Amino acid sequence: MLWNLPDLRCSCCFLIYIFPCMFLSILWNNIQTTVEHKITANYSGHLLTEVPKNIPLHTHILDLSHNRISEINKLEFITLPDLQVLNLSHNLITELDFSVFILNQDLEYLDVSHNNLWTAYCQMLARLRHLDLSFNKFTTLPVCQEFGTMFHLEYLGLSATMIRRSDFRYVAHLQLNTVILTLEDFSLYETLSLTALNTRNLHIVFAANQNFIFPILYDGMSTSQNLKIVNLKYTLSHKYFPSPSLELLKKIKTTDLMLDSVDLEWTIILQIFLLIWDSPVEHLTVRNLIFRGPVVEMNEYKYAPVLRSLEQVLSLGASMKALTLERVRNKLYYFNQHILYRMFSEMNIDSLTIYDACMPHMLCPEKASSFQYINFSRNALTDELFQNCSTLLNLELLILRRNKFKSLSKVSLMTSALPNNQIASIPKGIAELQSLQELNLASNRLADLPGCGAFTGLEILNIERNLILTPSAHFFESCPSMKELQAGQNPFKCSCELQDFLRLERQSGGKLSGWPAAYVCKYPEDLSGTQLKDFHLTELACNTTLLLVTALLVTLVLVAVVAFLCIYLDVPWYVRMLWQWTQTKRRAWHDCPEERETALQFHAFISYSERDSLWVKNELIPNLEKGEGSIRLCQHERNFIPGKSISIFVLSPNFVQSEWCHYELYFAHHKLFSENFNSLILIPSFLFMLEKPPFPSYVIPARYHKLKVLMAKRTYLEWPKERSKRALFWANLRAAISIKLQPSFETDEEQSDATLSSSITQPLIK
Repeated sequence: MLWNLPDLRCSCCFLIYIFPCMFLSILWNNIQTTVEHKITANYSGHLLTEVPKNIPLHTHILDLSHNRISEINKLEFITLPDLQVLNLSHNLITELDFSVFILNQDLEYLDVSHNNLWTAYCQMLARLRHLDLSFNKFTTLPVCQEFGTMFHLEYLGLSATMIRRSDFRYVAHLQLNTVILTLEDFSLYETLSLTALNTRNLHIVFAANQNFIFPILYDGMSTSQNLKIVNLKYTLSHKYFPSPSLELLKKIKTTDLMLDSVDLEWTIILQIFLLIWDSPVEHLTVRNLIFRGPVVEMNEYKYAPVLRSLEQVLSLGASMKALTLERVRNKLYYFNQHILYRMFSEMNIDSLTIYDACMPHMLCPEKASSFQYINFSRNALTDELFQNCSTLLNLELLILRRNKFKSLSKVSLMTSALPNNQIASIPKGIAELQSLQELNLASNRLADLPGCGAFTGLEILNIERNLILTPSAHFFESCPSMKELQAGQNPFKCSCELQDFLRLERQSGGKLSGWPAAYVCKYPEDLSGTQLKDFHLTELACNTTLLLVTALLVTLVLVAVVAFLCIYLDVPWYVRMLWQWTQTKRRAWHDCPEERETALQFHAFISYSERDSLWVKNELIPNLEKGEGSIRLCQHERNFIPGKSISIFVLSPNFVQSEWCHYELYFAHHKLFSENFNSLILIPSFLFMLEKPPFPSYVIPARYHKLKVLMAKRTYLEWPKERSKRALFWANLRAAISIKLQPSFETDEEQSDATLSSSITQPLIK
């Protein structure tokens, strides 16, 4: 059968269709991905009238789209042997001779869509994968015999004003992925022509100003798995609507059907729905739908039986899983909306979307519904939606954006019966519910209280059985109208973060419903089962700043106390003396072995000024020579034989002013630095100068420069002012001069004294 419509033809108009352009853009991007790192020459939108002459020799991708090129000469691309992608779309080309690409053996992508082509001269291009000749002015389909040998061809775009059954004979054996047909000024279609194609995706763009030829729809559904048809308009009466044959219905294999820009009489829409519902189609999408019909014909009594019949069919089990209606407009003056709503509510499908349809109402299903997803966004729904509805037991997601709701209390009662919801957050886009008073979000996956930024009038919130560990303490600040908060049976984590919420409970005045029985610690394990009212932590344990300040203050106080005790008890002096004693013991141990083995008669010789004699005779000598472990001293008045190993110098200003002291110091100084012996002990004495500072080194004569260095580096024994410290002083001094003496001297002191007196001249007074 031929469909010839010469009376409906009109002048050509330039159409740009969103979906084809988008699809071509995606393919173009894919080609770029597969040939990345190739040389690209982009001349798109340069207002060119001919192909440039200076294209790089090794160009792989050439874009000449959106220009004013009207003619392609045979030698245009002969210098581009590496060309793989060529885009000539959106130009003014009228004729195309494929022989211009005869030397472009690597050409895989050729787009000549949106031109003024009416003639094409074919040539076999062996490696071509993508060929687009759509949106041109061909009268018949430009399918040449050479196309049949392009075994790599995946995408084929064609355009024509008529289609005959024989037009696809050369490509019927090809396994195509996508075929797009643009049928502008269409005048003739031979039935079953499309069934000769072997393609997975078929996109048909019909002329917007012509009546659609419905056998194209039927044949398209029998040809491809995915079918999209743009511009279904039929202004004739439904009396002339051609129904498909039963034999054709058995051959339908489309599972995904999209109808875009549909303008049909209401009864025709119903018939198409019945056809699709009884087919293998699983996903039906209808966009930009306008249904119309005269008042006299659209009355309840005449069409009620048809609608009820349709309702019964739609409620039965079928292949349909999802129905999407977007941007629906009604140009009927009257029709029974109740029957229409009942038809939708009783559909036995998983997903229902009615988007931007000005729909004021929807009925609740009369029996348990299979709906899992419902999207009624951008409509005119009110608070009466799903009133007393308890049959949406399988519903998982309900989207109601941009409607006319003022209170969701009834909807929340409906959703309260839904098990195992997975809501993890409240979208910020919900901004039109200023009058919402009650919201039920129980049994979801919310991790915190949602706040009332979008629900300023909210009075009752149920958020029980969620995943709230530490509720926000600022909830009531954002919800000034809140009267009751049901937040129990959550896995609360009893930690410092929960303290603010507990403080909030005490200030809320009984707004927490179920307190305290429903509010129990879940974490940590040692507090599991403890009611929140029995959980307490000190302010110091939870306030990090306060804890740090407290620790710092305690540390400062301890340091101050220790410093005070050290000063008060003169601890540094004791430490210094202990250090001196330790160093003395160490030096004694490391002394020369020969000296340790030499038997001496005295432990030390005392060198002092006569003016310091009282302190030496009354303090120094008695304290060293008495008691256990006493020290044998050589005094110039009594013995005058300096010890071989150690000399004791009582340094004082008097000592420095005495020439005899200088003499004795000279010899000890010489022995110390020439023989490298540790035999010198310095005792600064301040017996008569207690009011003066410690003995300064600058009073020592300049010729004793080594002694000055010694006093600067060597720790010397300092006579303490306090009596309590003098016992330690004497112990250090004894330790410093303890040396083994001759046994004879230790047993017979008088004999030793006689021997000494016979060999020593009369003592010199300093």
